[in-house]
Amino acid sequence: MYNFNGIKDVPVAILGGGAVGKAVGADCVLGGNKVRICDLEPYASATLANLQKTGITLKGNEKNKYGFKRTGTAHFHMITTDVEECVKGAKIVIVAVPSVAHDTFFEKLVPVLEDDMIIHIIPDNYGSLKLRKKMRELGCKKKVIIGGWSSAPYGARVVTEGGVMTSEVFLVYRAITLRGAALPTTDQADFLESSKYLGCFDSITQGDGPTGGNTVLDIGFSNVNPVLHCPGTLLGVGVMENWGKIFGGNDKYTYSIYSHAYCPSIAEVQYAFYLEELELAKAIGVSVQEYPKKNFLSRTSILGPEYMGDDCIVPFDEQYETAYGTGPFTIQNRYITEDIPVGCHIYHELGKKYGVKTKVIDSMITLASVMTGHDFYSEGMTLDDLGIGHLDKEQLLRYLNEDIYVEK
Repeated sequence: MYNFNGIKDVPVAILGGGAVGKAVGADCVLGGNKVRICDLEPYASATLANLQKTGITLKGNEKNKYGFKRTGTAHFHMITTDVEECVKGAKIVIVAVPSVAHDTFFEKLVPVLEDDMIIHIIPDNYGSLKLRKKMRELGCKKKVIIGGWSSAPYGARVVTEGGVMTSEVFLVYRAITLRGAALPTTDQADFLESSKYLGCFDSITQGDGPTGGNTVLDIGFSNVNPVLHCPGTLLGVGVMENWGKIFGGNDKYTYSIYSHAYCPSIAEVQYAFYLEELELAKAIGVSVQEYPKKNFLSRTSILGPEYMGDDCIVPFDEQYETAYGTGPFTIQNRYITEDIPVGCHIYHELGKKYGVKTKVIDSMITLASVMTGHDFYSEGMTLDDLGIGHLDKEQLLRYLNEDIYVEK
């Protein structure tokens, strides 16, 4: 068992200066942690600008079942562009960057890892697999706990004015439960326990609590973003691109796929997408967060249970004002440029390896490639990128559960 004595007094290191990094960092400060935050150039000059003066102010609706709220201005213990400086002496490190930035951060993080560190990847998006792979490549033998979460603890947006980032982060909702797992699973109890020492998990640990997934592959499957974002954005593209022009008023930035695109037909596509995920998990021998079809037939879809419980249903003939302004506002958005080449393409690769048809998921990759001008079939993340392309089913499960890895 991990010794958590005194861990609350040790600074928490946050890697990433985007909406999630700023939100979890500020929330940890307001929850009683000392926090260091780090971002890398070329983004740091914008994302970390003026934070020493202003700090980060959390504001917003913070919708959640139990009424948990925490707003205010948080000032960081350290603001840096040096990963080593940020993590030195830290016990908990939170990686809060998009999956496309994982490799860049891991290249700098692995050489400065210290024994007994606990790494939280929020959201995981297969980052745990990539971090372990990088450790093997660089010959790192440090004894660390690595795990990830299916989602961030909130829907967070950095408030901008005239294209300039402000010091405010708007929280749309707070999760009351999240699904997490460690790689290997033998570390999972300590990984989940460590969330109790992070202020950013207070609405979860004081809500319904975290849920342990069946390996980190389960956590990748349980990330709701691909199944929600891809059909909603691609099939609702006509609404999105006409919003603020010929209908929806004069402001395109009030648009939301939840409020304005979701409908019964898109919900059917999302549910069919989800059934393909279930088949993949079954073929591999892992699990995935389960939802009844009724949750898809709602404007909140399967995001609703994350912050309001399983009974959260907003009928399609009602407004969903909570989501107003959450976008996306262009097809060149992470809802497509991340969720297609990462989430969808990994499903595509697993389908080929394990003999599971992924027709609906593949249709999302095809449409996104045409609409964005990318070839996501060739650009997408592969199983080899995760270090698992050569493993058979038995080898994969032993690696996920016991950290017994068979080299290529």
